Amino acid sequence: MRTKSVERSIADTEEPEHRLKKNLTAIDLTVFGVGVIIGAGIFVLTGTVAASNSGPAIALSFAVAGLACALAALCYAEFASTVPVAGSAYTFSYATAGELVAWIIGWDLVLEFTVGSAALAASFSGYLSSLLDGTALALPTQLSSSTDGVVDLPAVVISLLVMAVLIGGIKLSSRINQVVVAIKLAVVAIVIIMGIGYISADNYSPFIPPSQPAPDAEGGFLHTPLVSSIFGLDPAVYGVAGVIAGASIVFFAFIGFDVVATTAEETIDPQRNVPIGILSSLAIVTGLYIAVSLVITGMQSYEDIDPDSAAPLSDAFAAVGRDWIGDLIAVGACIGLTVVVMILMMGQTRVAFAMARDGLFPKGLATVHPKFGTPYRITLITGTAVALMSGFVPFTTLGELVNIGTLFAFILVSIGVVVLRRTRPDLPRAFRTPAVGFVATASVLLCGYLMLNLTGETWLRFGIWMVIGVVVYFAYGVRRSNLAREEAAARG
Repeated sequence: MRTKSVERSIADTEEPEHRLKKNLTAIDLTVFGVGVIIGAGIFVLTGTVAASNSGPAIALSFAVAGLACALAALCYAEFASTVPVAGSAYTFSYATAGELVAWIIGWDLVLEFTVGSAALAASFSGYLSSLLDGTALALPTQLSSSTDGVVDLPAVVISLLVMAVLIGGIKLSSRINQVVVAIKLAVVAIVIIMGIGYISADNYSPFIPPSQPAPDAEGGFLHTPLVSSIFGLDPAVYGVAGVIAGASIVFFAFIGFDVVATTAEETIDPQRNVPIGILSSLAIVTGLYIAVSLVITGMQSYEDIDPDSAAPLSDAFAAVGRDWIGDLIAVGACIGLTVVVMILMMGQTRVAFAMARDGLFPKGLATVHPKFGTPYRITLITGTAVALMSGFVPFTTLGELVNIGTLFAFILVSIGVVVLRRTRPDLPRAFRTPAVGFVATASVLLCGYLMLNLTGETWLRFGIWMVIGVVVYFAYGVRRSNLAREEAAARG
């Protein structure tokens, strides 16, 4: 339960061998946030959830998921303005709940960022393969799929290229991100503007389809939402329950706004700019998600959407005879996923960097490059791990695993901001969460309920990962952390 004081966390950032360069502005952070959030979620999950869970009310699913993120974002913003240190929820938890909880949340973020970036690298490969299919540049299945072939080569290549960019410097990463985000926003705008003319009001009726029993799934508990197993409810799709279950799935589309908090240590005037970056990026993408979902379900009846399609936005335009727009969307998705991989990988390196600096990982991993000022060792390890996972392991079923890890992080941050208000009311807070008691409680309840709507299999995998993390902590970190060494020295 030993905690690391806020003052000490900030002082550690000034050590020469662990000091990160401050280059990022509020605009940089907003673009980072938009860049990482707009990705596979809006390009893929829109069709899947509309067809299988929510119908046209997927717009409400996005709104519910966005509300959960907004509540957590207010808590993140206060923490990031009070403790402007790399590590996000890990660092915040270390200052409030203690070392063990901090380790657990750090281990949890490793899962979110590493698995998420690997899965999106594989998604990038899928879009690239579809674009190159039928051309002289088409790759054979043996080199483009880890499921049906030997290796997913495009996923490996993009992971290693992203790693090189991140080692080259955070400002370089930001400039590349700004260009690509502009392209993605242009593509999303085209979807909305061009799609409005093909909307049929009949496709919105009923807006919330009547509740229906869920299709029988093999495996019982493993493939049933945990809330159904706990309360003995029959799994259902559509209706209000379908909207909430859909929100727990499309939550993946919001993954990444918390990455903004991991860059606090590299931000100019973080007390002001980090809250702006977090809240503005989340507001922008929530509005875009709702607009796109309304357009797509207005263009095509939810009953006609293929839930297994990897390109539902392209399919919607193909259904109205505008294939060229579908091709344009595919290009935008391919480009956009590149940046999502980059920012998720960056988030992982910053969390691991903070943990290594605290002694919970080997201290050598916290060394920064003498020229670029980036944590190059941990970036090399992370990039290699992502390349191997995306190249040789299919990650089609891990979206929910990433969701549950992120929701868990949101709950701990929401609790932590209240704890820090009571234990350290003297700390200067450039941003204060309004009605903090209500906001934090609502965040915990809503995020917890979304977690309960995930399947038993997802909870089982998450539990196994957490158990492994606890074992690693008690085998290494509990005696090797900076605070542990100081306690041992004090005892003589």
